[in-house]
Amino acid sequence: MTNLLLVTLDQYRGDALGCAGHPVVRTPNLDALAAEGVRLARHHAQAAPCSPGRAALYTGTYQMTNRVVANGTPLEDRFDNVARVARRAGYVPTLFGYTDQGVDPRTVTDPADPRLSDYEGHLPGFDVALHLPTAAEPWMAWLAAHGHDLDDSHIALVTEPDRPAELSQSAFLTDRLVAWIEHQDAPWFAHASFLRPHPPYAAAGHWSRAYDPAAMPAPVPQTDRPSGLHRALLADPVAAAPTDPDDVARLRAQYFGMCSEVDHQVGRVVDALRRTGQWDDTVIVVTADHGEQLGDQGLVQKAGYFEASYHIIGIIRAPGRAGAGTVVHDFTENVDILPTVCDLLGWEIPAQCDGHPLTPFLDGRRPDTWRDAAHWEWDWRDSLPIDADGPADRPRDRSNLAVLRTDTHAYVHFGNGTWLCHDLAVDPTWRTLETDPAVVLPLAQAMLDWRSRHLDRTVTGFALRDGGIGRAPFAP
Repeated sequence: MTNLLLVTLDQYRGDALGCAGHPVVRTPNLDALAAEGVRLARHHAQAAPCSPGRAALYTGTYQMTNRVVANGTPLEDRFDNVARVARRAGYVPTLFGYTDQGVDPRTVTDPADPRLSDYEGHLPGFDVALHLPTAAEPWMAWLAAHGHDLDDSHIALVTEPDRPAELSQSAFLTDRLVAWIEHQDAPWFAHASFLRPHPPYAAAGHWSRAYDPAAMPAPVPQTDRPSGLHRALLADPVAAAPTDPDDVARLRAQYFGMCSEVDHQVGRVVDALRRTGQWDDTVIVVTADHGEQLGDQGLVQKAGYFEASYHIIGIIRAPGRAGAGTVVHDFTENVDILPTVCDLLGWEIPAQCDGHPLTPFLDGRRPDTWRDAAHWEWDWRDSLPIDADGPADRPRDRSNLAVLRTDTHAYVHFGNGTWLCHDLAVDPTWRTLETDPAVVLPLAQAMLDWRSRHLDRTVTGFALRDGGIGRAPFAP
């Protein structure tokens, strides 16, 4: 059996890597990991914010299947997930951090159960070695023991620049993970779920001074004619970027400082694996739950349909694979992670999975067939006015969109039936619209085909015959 380490970096953009040619950011440890593994250059999350993005990652299903549409939407207990699969394979899946998955209320018998009022539970199947939801109580207690008794975790994060980096939340998690790794004497599966580089935009200690705001590249400017949804986001105090360019530059400098700090923490984990002789027996997967606008299109955080909110980091390091050191330029998605882990470790891939194993890429070859577009969804019923993209006289469950992004275009379909199409070949900044029916219609048809090919398949591959012994083709 092989060790497996699943690392999630919250809100980590896919272009925030030194090896990806970024003009500013420094990520030597992630770059080195990519050099020994495979870097997924066009890797995408399937939803935002945290709970929807993670539901897709953990279950291998699109939002249209798992229906986790907001922070607070429970994940149905019927879904398999990476921890449950690992447990069936003989591992004890162990969590350091958080998974932001709420309990299915139909599995709770006590109406006073606190899980009915909190979406920050942990994914079923995990043993929890360190739970760090928003309150981050273990970290807060640790800070207090080091003379920093603060009112709440948000203040503790905002003031991270004022304390030594060794007292950061990311360092705290890494300390516990490294100590745990050092005591393992059997194959293991750990999930290290780092909060950073998530807001607040305040890097820890010296990392807050690692980047000069004056050297920050400017964000992608917003279009002169934003869509109705884009206008609603620009008016939202959470989603709108600062209007002062100097403030945006400072925000970006802090974000990159956080990226470099989590890179440092990943390096500490790699050092522990090497020091304990476990490096050659450990598969490492690094990804994120979603991206970060970082001022692009006049927005911050993660929302809407722009690619910055969904293009994320993707690195898989699997010892002994022929594709080590290569870069995959095909579209890959977080729904591919669970099937890939299963394929690498010899586990059965759950029938529910919408994604596909990336193992051919890890072996240095492109699969005979592969997707020619990336896909993501966003639902704003929980965060914006119902009429953000048009008339309010429709059900709230139409406050959503889906995106199909090809090499040359991005087609956005809204739940009220309207659409946008961006010509990325002409303008990769998502500011040029395409209206030619000869171009748009095939994209709309491709999205319809994508949806029809990913209907729920949990039991559709079974047949009630021969004692119901398993999957069966529907043939005479």
